[in-house]
Formats: sequence, structure tokens, C-alpha cells
Amino acid sequence: MTGLLGAVLGAVAAVAAGTIAIIAGQARRMQRIIPVAMQPPPRAEGVIGPRFPGPPLTMTILGDSFAAGYGASKPRETLGVLLGTALARRARRPVRLHRPAFVGAMSSDLPHQVYAALSQAPDVAIIFIGGNDVTRFAPLRTAAQHLGDAVAQLRVAGCHVIVGTCPNLKVLPPLRPPLRWLAAQRSQRLAAAQTAAVEAAGGHPIPLAELLNPYFEADPVRMFGADRFHPSPEGYARAAAVSLPPLLAALRAEGVIPQTRSAR
Repeated sequence: MTGLLGAVLGAVAAVAAGTIAIIAGQARRMQRIIPVAMQPPPRAEGVIGPRFPGPPLTMTILGDSFAAGYGASKPRETLGVLLGTALARRARRPVRLHRPAFVGAMSSDLPHQVYAALSQAPDVAIIFIGGNDVTRFAPLRTAAQHLGDAVAQLRVAGCHVIVGTCPNLKVLPPLRPPLRWLAAQRSQRLAAAQTAAVEAAGGHPIPLAELLNPYFEADPVRMFGADRFHPSPEGYARAAAVSLPPLLAALRAEGVIPQTRSAR
């Protein structure tokens, strides 16, 4: 019996070691094929809706390539401009958009982005971060703590903070099992940790895996850009569409915009 148990345990260990080796190899290949940003995203900053009366709301968007709009060809296709335009219409006020987000950012880069954002005295901050923490195997608890600290710092400055939590990266077309399974698990764990950290710091989380993933799973050809890693303009439009209702609900609850929709 002891010999049989030892043989079983040895076989399990061998399978586990083999799986780990496969995942490590896939991860190395994925890092090689993840496209390097050949050019920066469109410079999507400035005043949106200048025809509206009153002082502008200052909105800052922080995070990674998703937040920065990598893959968009025009400023109006980026998440910041899409959400800022909708916010200006609902608030009936101009929105001054500032974007510290940059391609390749991880949660550990948020302190620098928050510092840049606070120099603009933002009224509203929107954060999209986490994908690079998953793919680069950053410690998830530490990543969530960086996010919670960023939210807390912005809240202390009087800024309203909305965070799109990590989507489930199993939808990335180049991923194959078993790396796809690991990416799914890490994405889910990070999103849960982000949700807890954001709520504890006084921010409002948006569950992107729940709201956005179904669209990318159903139509990856349209939702992903040519590199199959970043959203296409259609993908960014869908991301803005699912993020807008919880964003507006949070800002209405905090009195930033009127309770009743006045825009047509």
C-alpha cells in the first residue's frame, strides 16, 4: 500500500511539474507575442462640451493601455473621451479630461499616475487597471493594495473614484490551455481583491468581467483589434456603454450630476 501511494504521489507530482513547465513556456511565448506599442494612443485630453454653461468638471483617467485607448485611431474612440462626452451631456457641464494612464502600466505604477492626476485637482477619477498584473504574474494581493491606496489618496483629495475591475483575460484569443485557465483564475482573484479594496477605500467598482466579457466572447472579431490583445474601436465603444450606467449611478448618488437625466 505504501509503495502504491508513493507511486501515485510521484505521478501526481510529475503531472504537476509538467503542467507548470507548459504554463511557463506558454507565458514566455505570450510575452514575446504581446505586441509592443508601436505608437502612443491618440492624445485624448482637453475640454469636452465647451458649449455647456458653468465651470467644467475635471475628469482624470488612470490605468493601463485599456484606459489609455491603445488601438484606437482617433481621440473620440478612446474610453476617456467616450465617457467624458457622456458625462458632459448628463451633467450639462463641460468636462476637462486629463489622462495619466499609459500603455504597459501595472498597479504598482498608480502612485505616479495619482500624483499627476492630483496636480489637476480632479472632480472625478476613473481607473482601469489589472490586466498587466495578471499577465506578468504580479502578486495579486499587492496589486489590489496599490489600487486601494490610489483610491484612498484620491478620495482624501475630494475626488469621486470609479474603478473598472479586471476583466477575465480568458477571452484573449491567443491564450491556450492551460495558460488560459490560469489567466481566468488570476483574473477572477484579482477582480475580487480589487472590488474589496476599492469599496474599503470609498470608491465605486464596476465589474467588467460580468458586464463586458460576454460581448468579447460572443464577437471577438469585432471587439478585438488587429493585434487580438487590445480592443478595437467597437470594443472600446462597448466598454464605455457598459461602464456608463454604473458610472452615472455613482455620480448621481454622490451629487455630482442631477438625479434626473436632462440630456436629450
